[in-house]
Amino acid sequence: MWICFLPSPALRDPMAMERANLLNMAKLSIKGLIESALSFGRTLDSDYPPLQQFFVVMEHCLKHGLRVKKSFLGYNKSLWGPLEMVEKLCPEAGEIAASVRDLPGLKTPLGRARAWLRLALMQKRLADYLRLLITRKDLLRYWKDTQNGQIAAILDQKNYVEELNRQLNSSVHGLQGRVDNLEKSNSKLIEELAIAKNNIIKLQEENHQLRNENTIILMKAQQQLEVTQVDVDVELDTYKKSRQGLDEMYNEARKQLREECQLRQDVENELVVQVSMKQEMDLAMKLLEKDIHEKQDTLIGLRHQLDEVKAINVEMYSKMQTSDDGMKQKNDMITRLEEKTNQITATMKQLEQRLQEVDRDRWTAEDGTRKFKQDFVNKADSLQKQIAQREKQRLQLETDLKIEKEWQQTLQNNLERERDIVAQLSAEAQQINGLKKEFHRLQDENSQLTGICDEQEQALEELGCKLSESKLKIEDIKEANKALQGGQIWLKDKDANICKLCEKEFSISRRKHHCRNCGEIFCNACSDNELPLPASPKPVRVCDTCHALLLQRCSSNAT
Repeated sequence: MWICFLPSPALRDPMAMERANLLNMAKLSIKGLIESALSFGRTLDSDYPPLQQFFVVMEHCLKHGLRVKKSFLGYNKSLWGPLEMVEKLCPEAGEIAASVRDLPGLKTPLGRARAWLRLALMQKRLADYLRLLITRKDLLRYWKDTQNGQIAAILDQKNYVEELNRQLNSSVHGLQGRVDNLEKSNSKLIEELAIAKNNIIKLQEENHQLRNENTIILMKAQQQLEVTQVDVDVELDTYKKSRQGLDEMYNEARKQLREECQLRQDVENELVVQVSMKQEMDLAMKLLEKDIHEKQDTLIGLRHQLDEVKAINVEMYSKMQTSDDGMKQKNDMITRLEEKTNQITATMKQLEQRLQEVDRDRWTAEDGTRKFKQDFVNKADSLQKQIAQREKQRLQLETDLKIEKEWQQTLQNNLERERDIVAQLSAEAQQINGLKKEFHRLQDENSQLTGICDEQEQALEELGCKLSESKLKIEDIKEANKALQGGQIWLKDKDANICKLCEKEFSISRRKHHCRNCGEIFCNACSDNELPLPASPKPVRVCDTCHALLLQRCSSNAT
């Protein structure tokens, strides 16, 4: 360290006392920086409070016993002169010095020295550079002793005490924050424990109610199942019996219907045969009428021939009178013609007989057809009557079958209704099983919550032990702080009823606040300032008076 090369004068020497204080302060700062860096485990930022505190302590250590340089304007006490000479001893430090000189915002030697320290620390060569500077004491001889060394020693001791006080106040403030956080977490855990106990009681009551409802529902479901089972069995038996009788009736009706259909088919076949016979008879009548017409035509032709023969005979007779020679021939011809006429008359008689026979056959055929038509009409009427009777029987059977189907449909509907009831009961049973599972799950959650409550109670006990230890440490720190502050008193809340500055009385809306510098109690309006103190690297609450005093002191130190 920078302080190691300093001589050790008598303990009553102010320089020795200041040196010892700075050494202790540097040890505390370095220890706090290392512990905080290890606890956070991350890269330190430039605005990290322990790091800023380390640079402040290092600056005080470097300023201790520093000799001033005489210039035209007077005496200049600056760190930049010795630190600038490090580049002559170590070429690697030339980069840092060049970077510091090139920074446009740095105009004072103190600012350049602070920038040089930070860059050397970032380069991880700060200890090496200071060790080289300490070993070359011959380069530091031209610096003269300061005339106000005693005053500077007193100011440095005061700054050291302020730094120590700031550290103690920051530790006290941190411990108080931890205590508050622990108390809040303890109250939250107690509330959560009470809520969990209330939830457990409610769940137990709901579980008991669900068990009772479950037993009641199971009993009702069992009774309904028994009753519906008996009803279903009875209805099933009746349905089986009625179904058997209806099946027999249906089979008989079906047989009768088949017989009627067969009979109707036979009648229709016979009717088809009769119709075909009638058609054949009509065709035969048409053929007979055609034959008769043909014979009548032949008879007319024969009559015409007979008339011609008679005319020829008349001419022959007239010629016989005129011609005797041809009488014989004419007689012969007459005999022949008579023979022919006899043959023709015989054929005509035969044809007349045949015509009479044909007329008789026609009359007999017409009588047969008339009788056949009458029989056919009678048979058709009887068949129509039989068909009407069969149709009535068929309609009756269809109505019976429809009634049977309706009865079967009603039985099926009743069966579906019973099935729905059974499904509903099974769904209720499943719901009951689900409630059982939910109850077991709630029991598991209850056991887990009880385990969590036990663990939280153990954690609360451990936190209580740690809280008592931290309170004891806080008391020890307060006592040490009082000893270091030289009798500074931290005023208790009950000892102050009015603000020290504005002298207004405290109430619910106007609360009490301690000044972290003087320890007095003020209202919020008179203590709404925040400044970093030697005992606290973070800004803390100070009163208006201490705020003005500290600002004046900082401005005087900077100049």
